[in-house]
Amino acid sequence: MTITVSGYAAQSANSPLSSFQFTRRTPRPDDVVIEILYCGVCHTDIHQARNEWHGSQYPVVPGHEIIGRVQSVGSEVTKFQPGDMAGVGCMVDSCRHCASCREGLEQYCEEGGPTWSYNDKDRHDQMPTYGGYSDRIVVTQDFAVPIPAGLDIATAAPLFCAGITTYSPLRHWQIGKGSKIAVVGLGGLGHMALKFAHALGAHTTLFTRTPGKTEEAYRLGADSVILSTDSSQMRAAASQFDFILDTVPNEHDLNPYLETLQRDGVCVLVGQLTPLQPPVAAGMLIGRRRAIAGSVIGGIAETAEMLQFCADNGIGCDVESIAIQQINEAYERMLKSDVRYRFVIDMASLKEG
Repeated sequence: MTITVSGYAAQSANSPLSSFQFTRRTPRPDDVVIEILYCGVCHTDIHQARNEWHGSQYPVVPGHEIIGRVQSVGSEVTKFQPGDMAGVGCMVDSCRHCASCREGLEQYCEEGGPTWSYNDKDRHDQMPTYGGYSDRIVVTQDFAVPIPAGLDIATAAPLFCAGITTYSPLRHWQIGKGSKIAVVGLGGLGHMALKFAHALGAHTTLFTRTPGKTEEAYRLGADSVILSTDSSQMRAAASQFDFILDTVPNEHDLNPYLETLQRDGVCVLVGQLTPLQPPVAAGMLIGRRRAIAGSVIGGIAETAEMLQFCADNGIGCDVESIAIQQINEAYERMLKSDVRYRFVIDMASLKEG
């Protein structure tokens, strides 16, 4: 039998999110049914709810930073038992057999991409996928991740997007002791990047356009702060860094940051999806063998590794807990950067009507 679920959804690009009843699939033999306890609120949720990426399929139930308790398991499930804590991130499936999937990089699935947790269609029955602004989710055990002991589940929920989005490139480019890196932007992604880089042993600088963030950056693990609107500070930082993690989601000028890279340095974009404007001065890349790269979330195995790293190092996301009934207000506050640094929905509030 299908499962009746309560949640919140956007019914159109212009409508506020509101209460929504829907059904999830009949659990398959390899499925787990998870009672959702907390769900983080990502800027992507706003883009999708408001069709800003022009691909939203309504109704949209957002949410891909999900933590909850396993309620039941299918007959073939070996990874979980009822009562276990489990999390679900941006993906709920992939083809499982392409080169990327075989390497544990399901986020780069070469057969149409992975199946996203919401605003997508199931690969098997073509039912729409709905996200974590709801009381339960049904997912294959292969795309659910055990929650290590010691993690606070409310502060851990955003690790399934904000966390893995920043952890994965730091690991891929082997950032650690001796690395001299910079993070651009101090938001949901940027504050996690500072925490991870510090725990990995890198010397870490924050680039920010906002005066007065120095003390906060130091609290999060930065070793220094550069005001990117100060031309003298930017000139002094020329050729200083071997890695930059750019977390800014909006169009911005990369050229000043590229000038701060050493020879063979790389600037990795994890926030901006739009074309680079103004154009990048290619001579800055050619003259120092610098590179611009991109990265998106991480595979399931790497997500599990990240969660254990957080448990071992006492890392969580800085969050503000809200009731689901506050979600529309939270969206407006996010657009004003009025949150430090991630909203997390306490899904118990769904029962309040």
